[in-house]
Amino acid sequence: MIQKIDIKTRARVEFRDITLEVGNIVRTGGIKSGVCHLFVPHTTAGITANEHADPDVVEDIKAQLEAMVPQHGGYRHTEGNAPAHIKASLVGSSLTLLIEDGGLVLGTWQGIFFCEFDGPRNRHLFVKIVPDVK
Repeated sequence: MIQKIDIKTRARVEFRDITLEVGNIVRTGGIKSGVCHLFVPHTTAGITANEHADPDVVEDIKAQLEAMVPQHGGYRHTEGNAPAHIKASLVGSSLTLLIEDGGLVLGTWQGIFFCEFDGPRNRHLFVKIVPDVK
């Protein structure tokens, strides 16, 4: 079964920590071991796992993406959101995480971030939990 997380972003570029929301879905899913697939069905948003203990890490990632793909870069796509498409492609639209002992397997400092590049918008994320086959 696919579950959906609704996300309302508030800024043009925003990294929203959704670790708790995804973790709650996994914990209530009733499986002990398997994988959790996350998919963002938007062409101007993405998802990543990275440090969520120090907010400066997210700010550094946002700043470097902006340096690589500036808002005004002479793009051919004329809707004004070409950089958002490129940043979403760089970050990626899916993430697969392991589940063990009924919870997500993440590193000590890792969190899950929904990455908005063309906000503010109403977005969603699909979550699919697949148990290990015995």
